[in-house]
Amino acid sequence: MFKKLFGKKSVEEQIVAPVNGKVVPLDEVDDPVFSQRMMGDGIAVEPSDGKIVAPVSGEIVQLFPTNHAIGIKTKSGVEVLVHIGLETVSMEGEGFEGHVKTGDHVDVGDHLITFDVELVKEKAKSTITPVVITNYDDIVDQFDPAYSDGASAGQTTVATLQTK
Repeated sequence: MFKKLFGKKSVEEQIVAPVNGKVVPLDEVDDPVFSQRMMGDGIAVEPSDGKIVAPVSGEIVQLFPTNHAIGIKTKSGVEVLVHIGLETVSMEGEGFEGHVKTGDHVDVGDHLITFDVELVKEKAKSTITPVVITNYDDIVDQFDPAYSDGASAGQTTVATLQTK
């Protein structure tokens, strides 16, 4: 009823791989914050390289000072967090380089962050990269992940969602 009153329409959003690699369920992420969906639902990618691109078009709403995580908000209000590796915040930015800043508009496939995969393997718990919809409960009506052994950054759809 409210949707009709205020003209808010349900929209379909595609999330593409933010990095080349294997797309897996969040259940496989060895961190309860992600695997138990405390931050929201999504997917994860085991990266095969260190180039992170925009999985959606939107505005950069958060870029952590350490460049290990970035948040993007789409036009329809979906907030997507890309978190590179597990326990990478402890690296204090070493091996990470940001290419955008908060407030920037990005399109799918735009280069966001470069990171040193080997350094992350050496210094952090894992390179696995969760891609999470942080406002999932508020905005997502339907979520369909698409797992794959060989996703291409900026091209392969890793999830389709329908907003409320």
